[in-house]
Amino acid sequence: MERSRIAVAGASGLIGDALARSLTADGHEVVRLVRRAPRTADEVRWDPERGSVDAAGLTGCDAVVNLAGAGVGDRRWTAEYKARIRSSRVGGTEALARAVAGLPEDVRPRVFLNGSAIGYYGETGDRTVDESAPPGEGFLPELCVEWEAAAAPAREAGVRTVFSRTGLVVARGGGAWGRLFPLFRAGLGGRMGDGSQYWSFVALHDEVAALRHLLDTEGLSGPFNVTAPQPATNREVTEAMSRVLRRPALFAVPAPVLRTVLGEMAGDVLGSARVLPARLLESGFRFAFPGIEGAIRAAAAR
Repeated sequence: MERSRIAVAGASGLIGDALARSLTADGHEVVRLVRRAPRTADEVRWDPERGSVDAAGLTGCDAVVNLAGAGVGDRRWTAEYKARIRSSRVGGTEALARAVAGLPEDVRPRVFLNGSAIGYYGETGDRTVDESAPPGEGFLPELCVEWEAAAAPAREAGVRTVFSRTGLVVARGGGAWGRLFPLFRAGLGGRMGDGSQYWSFVALHDEVAALRHLLDTEGLSGPFNVTAPQPATNREVTEAMSRVLRRPALFAVPAPVLRTVLGEMAGDVLGSARVLPARLLESGFRFAFPGIEGAIRAAAAR
């Protein structure tokens, strides 16, 4: 992509911050959407849960990237928190999509890249799935379906609309892996349940590279699984973490304990999602870290 002006919602999060830094390093202008009064010229006010956006601030942007949303793994899934997860994603996406669609055509962004998740597929067991698979059942699949549907105004206005169905991001600075690293370094890491469940992961480096590939490549639209091509079982993840960090992984957390501690969210930890990035590979993207050990080593080195 030539030097561009790109609006990013969720720029303070793990992925959004890494993407914004990557774009800025290459000379692109990044406009950050913030929930408070803007303090600088590169900030735009919005309120995702109330569905409001200062659309004038998006004028002249070549792309809008929406990675905002309350963390799925941040808290126990109470009814109140599930409602917050939903409103922050669905409401925020709809607000941005309407803002983009409402701009005059000559200043309208060319692409709307909206975050999504492999939670779309639900439990897959040992079965591999790609973008052609239907949604699963439960809270996360239903959320992802609504989340992606909320982008309809942008798509209907003729804006190229892309969904990045992201897996578990391997990084030290946040997300699920941000919690695993300290545990394993302390020698407290171990498999979860029987360890046979598949974790579809992606190195943070590859996550950012894939998002930029989706932004830059004309003609790409619809859902793309942003997951490494070699999903690993939880047992394989545990062994790789132990090798890379040179710590024993002696502990195992039984499934009943996880269910007691995490409640409904335990299903996401114990569930198996064997997701393949078929469309991303077909589009010419190549992963720097296709295997779990390489992804962990890259995160540990940062």
